[in-house]
Amino acid sequence: MSTRQTDINLFNYSRRKSVEVKVGGVAIGYGNPVRVQSMTNTSTMDTDGSVEQVLRIVGKGGELVRLTTQGNREAVNMGSIKEQLKARGCNVPLVADVHFNASVADTAARYADKVRVNPGNYVDAARTFKQIDYTDAEYADELKRLRERFVAFLDICKAEGKAVRVGVNHGSLSDRIMSRYGDTPSGVVESCMEFLRICRDEQFNDVVVSIKTSNTSMMVTTVRRLVRVMAEEGISYPLHLGVTEAGDAEDGRIKSAVGIGALLADGIGDTLRVSLAEAPENEIPVAKELAGYVALREGQPLIDAAVAPCFDYEEPQRRATLAVGIVGGKNLPVVVGGAVTDADIAPDFIAGELEVLSLDNASDGAFVAVAYSDLTPDNIARIKSLKDIVLVASSRHVNAVGELRAVVHRLMIEDIQAPVIVRRAYNEESIETLRIKAAADLGVLLIDGLVDGLWLENPSGTAAELNSIMFGILQATRARISKTEYIACPGCGRTMYDLQGTLARIKAATAHLKGLKIGVMGCIVNGPGEMADADYGYVGAARGKVSLYRKKECVEKNIPEDEAIERLLELIENDKRTP
Repeated sequence: MSTRQTDINLFNYSRRKSVEVKVGGVAIGYGNPVRVQSMTNTSTMDTDGSVEQVLRIVGKGGELVRLTTQGNREAVNMGSIKEQLKARGCNVPLVADVHFNASVADTAARYADKVRVNPGNYVDAARTFKQIDYTDAEYADELKRLRERFVAFLDICKAEGKAVRVGVNHGSLSDRIMSRYGDTPSGVVESCMEFLRICRDEQFNDVVVSIKTSNTSMMVTTVRRLVRVMAEEGISYPLHLGVTEAGDAEDGRIKSAVGIGALLADGIGDTLRVSLAEAPENEIPVAKELAGYVALREGQPLIDAAVAPCFDYEEPQRRATLAVGIVGGKNLPVVVGGAVTDADIAPDFIAGELEVLSLDNASDGAFVAVAYSDLTPDNIARIKSLKDIVLVASSRHVNAVGELRAVVHRLMIEDIQAPVIVRRAYNEESIETLRIKAAADLGVLLIDGLVDGLWLENPSGTAAELNSIMFGILQATRARISKTEYIACPGCGRTMYDLQGTLARIKAATAHLKGLKIGVMGCIVNGPGEMADADYGYVGAARGKVSLYRKKECVEKNIPEDEAIERLLELIENDKRTP
């Protein structure tokens, strides 16, 4: 595999340049602030309920609001919702979310300010997970059909002055794309590019682009690949960021901040949504905190650093290090934290008992503090002369991500294989804020494969809270699995059951199943696809009915909702007993 470098400055923050897209009265991209948005979980036919929820989202600072449009009647009713909002002094742009029916997109373009279409099901049939062989001629015919249908839709958007979001979800790639590219980042990017090339050829520039998945590492590296391919083909549309099925509570916030924050760190992203399995208005403060925190890095003192030749930006691998005890090598990343009684979040090293020496006093086998300014030629020689040391890297730069990256890239350039623990100190009164900032800072370093351990410090917050954040970040990047993982969608008007209450009950019943991934999905739009990454899935099939999945396979259909959790547990237990 060739090693890919990047034109993006990994050490100094600057926004990616894009064209400007107007969605109603809100401008996205081209130097505008990163816009934050959410999506209602009401029925779009419930005009009053949808209006009230939109107002709550806007009241928290939401700048765009998306609503699901299963059919033409929902698309038409967006007009009524918009009229009621205007009557109450609210002009927030509304976005129609369309799946499975291209004609609904045509209708929605007459009532919504922007229409989201999913390349995986816009013209292609719904994904069946079957291998279908296409000849080159058949594949070309499908692309021709796609172009004709999509151009007709773009013509309506041009006439109506409406914007489009081309939104690819990893969980809903079409069988056509899967047959040619497989379930790969290349397939996800190509699914998106098929539509973007048509927009470019038709000189339609009011386009926002998104690629989402529940796997943060895949989401980050796939968007990085998309940015490169778009640039190579002369396309510069704004990007919408989000992690699908992030879940709720601490896990949902950390997972979202890891994935979104890693891309924002590189100036990628013009609008974002933090998808939580909670009330939609709860997403907005998290999104605003995240976007505002990363934006502080702009205009800070420059970090003079170089990218290590061995670093692959699109497919980063964990840095090769020599193991020192349980740190580095092939060991899982370690946690340095406070002593706790809960074994699930017990640190590998107790912070108060760990002696960290300065470079001047360092000796073989020591934990040695290092900052980027320490990496002078003399100190590099000093580090190389020491054996079995663990470097503890820290930064006081506002762009700590850039400076910590610079430390490890310098070590790689110098072929220094000492493992690195990142020690990051904050001064946050709110644990909620700390979760978001720490996940945004530390997650990208793990995704890039640069570090072998985390050490989080904050004056407020218990040892259990700080340890939980560190283990949560490791879990979100899948660098170290320490608990059950829930791939849970935020819910929308398509949701077939009480998603928030059900997720809480499933968590209570399965929290002991360490390492298991369980999907909790409101409907089938992305459910089976995103759950290909899960061990088991719980998917809304119809009102009051649930289907259960083992990975991609539906094993029980249309179970009454009041029996579904018990049947899920039975499925898991039966599989445990089966050799």
